[in-house]
Amino acid sequence: MIRGGIRGSQVQEREIVQRNLALQRQWYGEPLGDRVRRLVVAYRTSQTQLAEVLGISAPMLSQVMSGRRAKIGNPSVLARLVMLERKVFDSGVLAGEAESVKQALRDVKTSRPSLGRDSVPVEDRADGEESAWPVLRRLARPRELHRVAELLDEQHPALAGLLRRAACSDTGVS
Repeated sequence: MIRGGIRGSQVQEREIVQRNLALQRQWYGEPLGDRVRRLVVAYRTSQTQLAEVLGISAPMLSQVMSGRRAKIGNPSVLARLVMLERKVFDSGVLAGEAESVKQALRDVKTSRPSLGRDSVPVEDRADGEESAWPVLRRLARPRELHRVAELLDEQHPALAGLLRRAACSDTGVS
């Protein structure tokens, strides 16, 4: 009887995790674990250190990543997550410069962000691509975006295409 109870609770826990991951896809575009893992790699940091930068406890971040919790309840934590995702494209961070990475982490950790109606992108296209264009255009001029697209063409053609469309979206150039 105990075995059936244990097995039943494991099944129930798996169902909860699957439901939470589905909710994360709906709310955040993808599971938060995927987003956080990319940041851990990009900033060459640990999950615990990243939690500290975000302003969330390491166990809470772990629960959100694994799907045991569905959402990040604190809007400032979510805003910091988005800030880190955007800072990945800073030239020094992209180049892996240790001081740039440390500075980006410090900037986000000490920030006092808020999410408002104007700070959350509204996606015009079904795939959300247009919401990336302003960020890319703030980071580089159209000519630079085209050059980077050329570098990525062979191994990452979809990303290269996105960069080209961002470069052309406000200039009318193709």
